[in-house]
Amino acid sequence: MQSDADRRLPLVAIVGPTAVGKSEIAIHLAQRLNGEVVSADSRLIYRGMDIGTAKPTLAERDSVAHHLIDVANPDEDWSLARYQSAAHQVIQTIHARGNLPLLVGGTGQYVWAVLEAWQIPPGRPNSRMRRILNDWAISAGAASLHDRLAVLDPVAASRIDPRNIRRTVRALEVILSTGKRFSEQRLMGASPYRQLLLGLKWPRNELYRRIDERIQAMLAKGLVQEVQALLQKGYPPDLPAFSGIGYREIVEYLQGRHSLDEAVRLMRRRTRIFVRRQANWFRQDDPRIRWFQARPSSVDDMEEAIRAWLLAKNCSQNQPGGAPGPDIRIDGYGQ
Repeated sequence: MQSDADRRLPLVAIVGPTAVGKSEIAIHLAQRLNGEVVSADSRLIYRGMDIGTAKPTLAERDSVAHHLIDVANPDEDWSLARYQSAAHQVIQTIHARGNLPLLVGGTGQYVWAVLEAWQIPPGRPNSRMRRILNDWAISAGAASLHDRLAVLDPVAASRIDPRNIRRTVRALEVILSTGKRFSEQRLMGASPYRQLLLGLKWPRNELYRRIDERIQAMLAKGLVQEVQALLQKGYPPDLPAFSGIGYREIVEYLQGRHSLDEAVRLMRRRTRIFVRRQANWFRQDDPRIRWFQARPSSVDDMEEAIRAWLLAKNCSQNQPGGAPGPDIRIDGYGQ
């Protein structure tokens, strides 16, 4: 008899560190499998922030449907709960069209909030406490705020970039409001998805080389001009959107706080630190994730893995006495 898990909607997740090549491979897979990409990258949500986020080009988005990209202005607040809700809606819509959703990104909170059906900690903001914490960050610095989080909740602190004031403040706000660690309030619900998790990796030295090349490409494409344009539109430089690597360093360069060469050096160093933090979310010893070297032939290997997974689901539905599940036709993908 068919299990409840077999009746869940299929969802493929493609994860891994920044600059590993997730977007490119996901596009190839989507083209072969009638797939649509659901972004799980917290930086791609912002309009006008294209170069510094390595956002898929318009041509790439024309070739394959992409979702949850360019859905907010830089001064809009997109909470984890808001992303989770939007992602669930998009995935349902993709299935209604008979297509395969591919959840693609390196923002660990976004990925796992969807896959594990997190019950997000209390959503009602404590505006007074949030204001106090933000004032603390301004007066004492983001590092001081993050140090306090590390004392109260080391697990949460290990997963939040010390420069990400918004997430640090949110974690402290929940801790101080509830008296419980933020990391312990990430309760999981019953996931509505049957999941296949595919991870992409490079040897660390090769990944660092790709990061350096990406940073140089961003500068050549006009990263400095992109940041100037955003500031000229009136977006204040202390917005959370500007805390992303690349934007903060270029803002500091434009403010005369250091040279462009120093900005590039900081971008490289901070991206390497970020990669190590991503590894806390996507561990290579996690049995749920099947890892692939991010080489061109990996597209074929990953397609084979996805088709076998879908076929196994299709066969289970055809067992005698099996209850009808979602309309998963193996022929429906990649035609």
